[in-house]
Amino acid sequence: MDPEYDGQYDLWIDGVRVELKAARAVNSRIRGGLLANKALAWGSDARFWLNYQQLKLDICDVFVFVSVWVDRLVYWVMSDQEVGSNRFLSPQHKGGIEFQLGIRHNNIRQFDIHRVTAERLADAVVRKGGPQPGAGAL
Repeated sequence: MDPEYDGQYDLWIDGVRVELKAARAVNSRIRGGLLANKALAWGSDARFWLNYQQLKLDICDVFVFVSVWVDRLVYWVMSDQEVGSNRFLSPQHKGGIEFQLGIRHNNIRQFDIHRVTAERLADAVVRKGGPQPGAGAL
């Protein structure tokens, strides 16, 4: 389908190269112990940090960020340009080509514009990534 594919991204949807990243929502004030003891429900007032790592902006058209909560999955879809210009993006390693995006208790509402339901994921990916020349539907 993508004649130049060499494992650099996770999904191909209607010609859009997609990178999928996931993070667990855990209470950031609890150190050590089992993850199950730190797991948070959606809407919790506890401090958390969803740290999406190893973002390579030049390998995909769209990122799908999944957050795993005790009681739900939450999805955000962002184009590579939206991620690249996001003020919460930071280098992962000094001088490297990888970045990380942190969604926290105090900035999560700023990502509402990118939030989608599971049923609308593919549509959002295609809308954000736009069809690429020569792409065919799967």
